[in-house]
Amino acid sequence: GDICPLAWARSVGRLRFLPWLHHHLAISLTYLFLSDSTHSATSNNHISLSARRHSHRLHHPNVCFSSKHTPDSNTIQMAASSLVCTWIVAACMSVSSPSSSSSSSSPSLSLSKPARWARKRRLLSKALINPNTTQGDGGFISSCLSLSPCDRFSLSSSDFFAPFRSPLPRRRRRSGEAMAIAIQPSMETVTKKKPSTKQRRVVVTGMGVETPIGNNPDDFYNNLLEGVSGISEIEAFDCSNYPTRIAGEIKNFSTNGWVAPKLSKRMDRFMLYMLTAGKKALADGGITEDLMNEIDKSRCGVLIGSAMGGMKVFNDAIEALRVSYRKMNPFCVPFATTNMGSAMLAMDLGWMGPNYSISTACATSNFCILNAANHIIRGEADMMLCGGSDAVIIPIGLGGFVACRALSERNGDPAKASRPWDSGRDGFVMGEGAGVLLLEELEHAKKRGAKIYAEFLGGSFTCDAYHMTEPHPQGTGVILCIEKALSQAGVRREDVNYINAHATSTPAGDLKEYHALLHCFGKNEELRVNSTKSMIGHLLGAAGAVEAVATVQAIRTGWIHPNINLENPDEGVDTKVLVGPKKEKLDVKVALSNSFGFGGHNSSILFAPFQ
Repeated sequence: GDICPLAWARSVGRLRFLPWLHHHLAISLTYLFLSDSTHSATSNNHISLSARRHSHRLHHPNVCFSSKHTPDSNTIQMAASSLVCTWIVAACMSVSSPSSSSSSSSPSLSLSKPARWARKRRLLSKALINPNTTQGDGGFISSCLSLSPCDRFSLSSSDFFAPFRSPLPRRRRRSGEAMAIAIQPSMETVTKKKPSTKQRRVVVTGMGVETPIGNNPDDFYNNLLEGVSGISEIEAFDCSNYPTRIAGEIKNFSTNGWVAPKLSKRMDRFMLYMLTAGKKALADGGITEDLMNEIDKSRCGVLIGSAMGGMKVFNDAIEALRVSYRKMNPFCVPFATTNMGSAMLAMDLGWMGPNYSISTACATSNFCILNAANHIIRGEADMMLCGGSDAVIIPIGLGGFVACRALSERNGDPAKASRPWDSGRDGFVMGEGAGVLLLEELEHAKKRGAKIYAEFLGGSFTCDAYHMTEPHPQGTGVILCIEKALSQAGVRREDVNYINAHATSTPAGDLKEYHALLHCFGKNEELRVNSTKSMIGHLLGAAGAVEAVATVQAIRTGWIHPNINLENPDEGVDTKVLVGPKKEKLDVKVALSNSFGFGGHNSSILFAPFQ
């Protein structure tokens, strides 16, 4: 009751000695022992104890024994036995006075542990026996100790909470103030040298796809070059009551030889597309079973995303819940999450490197590809499977986009429904599938004799910060994204002569992207632009990866695919920039692939022939 509680709280709040707590508590026990053995010598002396101010953290003494009172031995022992008091005194014992800091602090640190304890005990005994000690050797005892409340430390409520707001700035130690000396065991840390990132180039050594017009990169791209459309009437369910009854649906999908039959029955199709495309990319990259046993799997990762995740599994769970929760699939939660496809593929391969997924709507794949490349560039991985997968041609998926009024209703002629930049477009066509790239560090690929399809140069992403579904009227976010991608990759504008555009066949989106492309590359006479979506529809989160495969194939083959259904170009669209209805020969210097998504997500990635 005689101790000023708010003063205690303020000092304790200011103290930052937690790492030394065990050290100080031990000294406190020593203090209790010595105070008992020396109380006869100190009973007639005025004892003035307080915590000397720490050089930049501790500001006030805590307990005041006024000079009016001469405390007896019982009073001294009562104060010493207080847990907080002994702790504060112990904290003060870890400091030395300025006069002795140069001569005693360094030797004390060099002494053995028993010697240091003996020295502290001698200093403590001297301080307790000599009540007038204030500034001399072992000067950790000062004035202003009062058993009655100390007026200096009567605090307002704002002062009481001040210690918890923010730490005070460091100050220079004034003359006569003690300086705390931290006595902690030294810790040796072993730091591995980070691999140099300047020379780490990223190349594409494998590709895998599941699309409406082909389930391997060659068939897929050959059909693109021939202008084959994968848009048709939906067969997976009865959609006769929907205003939109067409989609880019995968008709004959099989997991035989790629996924275990037991898992095939349980997993959502977006995961099955991802697993098969991922393993096909490995096979295309020459990763045999023997080679798989030789590579360092801790430096191999999987980063394949999804915009919508396992909507079918989740929808089935809701239907089962209408009957009873007991009818729900126990895998409905994990198999509905967007990350589980990457996780399952990594488990199957035993790859222990970076593993996660990104979901940024229709820009998902590009985000995943760029982040995967960055893991390789930073030296965190040597190989990365990356891309995207989606499968939402189900009642809830179709109904949701119909409600958004985003889909084409050209049901009478499905093959002509997706028509980017054409004046007759009325919305995009849903598609499904997956695309996966095998990215690899150049020297790693050379060492194993891999076939290199192209080099990944870099990319960027930005946000429109404008509207959930509508593009920015001036295309500001898209222009910024393209310019940042060029800057990051160190590519000149005039070197980009092929662009695989996002162009989804929506009235607003196509024109905004077109104007942004002219703003950035309008002076490039060799520029050619096309849209893969004119033939396969919009694969949502998988679109960017499938189009990246098409971009790499254009670099490989020297042919770029046509824009089908571009019969009446929109006003202001220069057809000299856009690829016509037939494939064209082009020696690609640098290729740009764009993907944009709901929420204003913009992404651009760059590929070039490997040299």
